[in-house]
Amino acid sequence: MRIVMTGATGLIGRRVTEQLLARGHDVVALTRDTSRARQVLGEGVELLRWADPEREAPPAEALRGAGAVVNLLGEPIAQRWTPEVKRRIHDSRVLGTRALAQALGALSAGSQPGVLVSQSAVGYYGARGEEPVDETAAPGSDFLSEVTTAWEREALAASPAVRVVLTRTGVVLAPGGGALKKMLPPFRLGIGGPVGGGGQFVPWIHMDDVAGALVQVMEDERAAGAVNLTAPTPVTNGELSRTLGRVLHRPAVVPVPSLALKLLYGEMSSIVLMGQRAVPTRLQELGYRFLHPDLEEALRDVLERQ
Repeated sequence: MRIVMTGATGLIGRRVTEQLLARGHDVVALTRDTSRARQVLGEGVELLRWADPEREAPPAEALRGAGAVVNLLGEPIAQRWTPEVKRRIHDSRVLGTRALAQALGALSAGSQPGVLVSQSAVGYYGARGEEPVDETAAPGSDFLSEVTTAWEREALAASPAVRVVLTRTGVVLAPGGGALKKMLPPFRLGIGGPVGGGGQFVPWIHMDDVAGALVQVMEDERAAGAVNLTAPTPVTNGELSRTLGRVLHRPAVVPVPSLALKLLYGEMSSIVLMGQRAVPTRLQELGYRFLHPDLEEALRDVLERQ
């Protein structure tokens, strides 16, 4: 199948690209910088330039006749949220996805791809405490919830002509990036520990399962609408800290006060201090078999690949 991807050079995009190529698919990456994309993705991927996703349509020749589109566009969330950063977080997702959905809608019948898999996030649900939340839960009302709701709405505009899957991804555990990139240095020094009391839930997922689930919902015609991409056993921040300490053979008892995190990251700290107990109900209904369902094993695997 010919598959068009946005965000292919990102942390998730690179792993998904590897999975798709390994399964025999042809991958076309839409990118602002084809030279950098070639360095990151290698020679096995076709590259087409999409210079400004927020202001221009993607190249129609890339989309016409494709079997699927995987949309992973988005400014990184894990940074201090100044007004300008919040604008980029919003526009990179909402405007880029709008342009993509409109381009899909403009294709003639018979030339449209069968499916659009559009990245989303468990931030859709907002702060939910200990309440387990699956794909039927209502959205929250904070900044990330509002951005994610608008992001999903733009993707859904491509239906019913195209099957749309919204992959609400949790906290990704990955070699060389993701949540562990910031956590590992203090934990390796023996000064890591729970954040803000440690009672908030962390809807974690191993990178291999992010990629595997994205590929499955792309290929499985039963998948449509929201699908949580999280491990089946969400844990609290305290449990994550203790498990990481055990894997590293380091103590994990130095608490990080909420105030310290707020001073360091400002409003962005809310995504660490609140969390969601998101569960992958729909993914399990589709029969997805997790490669790394256990947190300790998942952490050991990631750290061995560092």
